[in-house]
Amino acid sequence: MGPYRTKRCLNPLAITLGEAPLVPQAGSPLQGLFGRPESGRSCGKVAVKNSSCVTTFMMMGLLDQPKLQVLLFVLFLCVYIVALVGNLAIIAAILSYPKLHTPMYFFLFHLAIVDIICTSTIIPKMLGNIATVSKSISYSGCIAQLYSFTWCLGAEMVLFTVMAYDRYVAICHPLHYTLMMNKKVCMCLSTVVILIAISNSWVHTGLIMRLTFCGPNGINHFFCEIPPLLALSCSPVRINEVWVFTADIFLAMGDFLLTCLSYCFIVRTILKIKTTEGKKKAFSTCSSHLIVVSLYYSTVIYTYIRPASSYSFGKDKVIAALYTLVTPTLNPIVYTLRNKDVKTALKKVFFIT
Repeated sequence: MGPYRTKRCLNPLAITLGEAPLVPQAGSPLQGLFGRPESGRSCGKVAVKNSSCVTTFMMMGLLDQPKLQVLLFVLFLCVYIVALVGNLAIIAAILSYPKLHTPMYFFLFHLAIVDIICTSTIIPKMLGNIATVSKSISYSGCIAQLYSFTWCLGAEMVLFTVMAYDRYVAICHPLHYTLMMNKKVCMCLSTVVILIAISNSWVHTGLIMRLTFCGPNGINHFFCEIPPLLALSCSPVRINEVWVFTADIFLAMGDFLLTCLSYCFIVRTILKIKTTEGKKKAFSTCSSHLIVVSLYYSTVIYTYIRPASSYSFGKDKVIAALYTLVTPTLNPIVYTLRNKDVKTALKKVFFIT
């Protein structure tokens, strides 16, 4: 890889003025690949005249093994196709089949859109980096990817909670379902999901944009996520870590507890079902939903609850793949596999008799 582009600046979005030689920091794991500015250089406000800021990042990817790059390319291309086709099929089925115009599928429609945005934000760029030598992403491109991903992250967590509440009302209060989940309530819940997602992405992206990146510029990840960017910052990241921890407690853990609470009430109601077949069917459906939800929340909580200094990127990249790539691919399968109405709608969409 060639040296990354630099510029004399205070902000990475300023106009590029020239190139600056960089000297690797002794003992750095990235020494020899990506350098850190010479001693005394900084992007801080004090050293404006003698500073060098990163304008392009280098993505190190999921695995740094050239022999496996072709395999990874094929694997993630297949994952993207499955996620895209599966979620688009759900959207088409819900739009075309009037019987699916209910609160449950209204939120499943939203989830499918979020999953498409999430995978499309990460995988195409990831595939491009695997296929090319440069593996670069601009500062503005990285920020855009971070904003889009954090929006999806916030939206999906709240959506899982809303969908669990919808199932709680449907199973535990079936006689009041149409009243408790009417059109107005559904629109309000949808608005809350969007507002929380926007707020989450704006706060975290804004805090990242306040940081200074003066080198190295190698992101030890397969996309622009908060932890690896904090690890590259030349300025203090304490405020970022506090906000990430706060969001993890209230947004991730809070939503997870509410989701589990809804399923606890659902299980209690299921246990009152007299027929064994009815219990088996209900438990089978709920357990598959809960497994996917638990996989998503547990990996997100594990990733964001720790300070930047404790990240182990080799392991954390694999964990990140679970909630960014695996879960969006599994959602269409899990939420529609045992659903006769969705199967009927899909047959009509694809003209299968």
